[in-house]
Amino acid sequence: MEEVIDELRERNEPVPVPLELPDDETLVEIQEQILIHLPHALREFLLTVSDVVYGHLEPVTASDPYSHTYLPEVTATAWDIGLPRHLVVLCYADPIYYAVDEEGEVFAWDSATAEMLEETWESVWHWARDVWLES
Repeated sequence: MEEVIDELRERNEPVPVPLELPDDETLVEIQEQILIHLPHALREFLLTVSDVVYGHLEPVTASDPYSHTYLPEVTATAWDIGLPRHLVVLCYADPIYYAVDEEGEVFAWDSATAEMLEETWESVWHWARDVWLES
């Protein structure tokens, strides 16, 4: 996990308006909005690297409700079009939603076919290493 965080920090791209990291209180508010507990690894991810901008993938964020990557909005949209309700979105890369279950495993769901893809990742950190950093 620490190696992935360090690598993301090194690759963080400067942007005109940098993102902010959320605090624990903000994540509690998000849980209340989506009515589901955030998996532990996703909470860690949001608290440590959700301000990183790198590559073409844009993982969800938790500090700006007006952002197109705001976790409650992205997750609600995915649920509306068929993503199973026990999953919370980690990243949307049209047409694929990467989503996390309560145990922290990451799944890929194709919104065009409404089907889960075969590939999964053991954790958010494995996904960040294998998918985000490789994008």
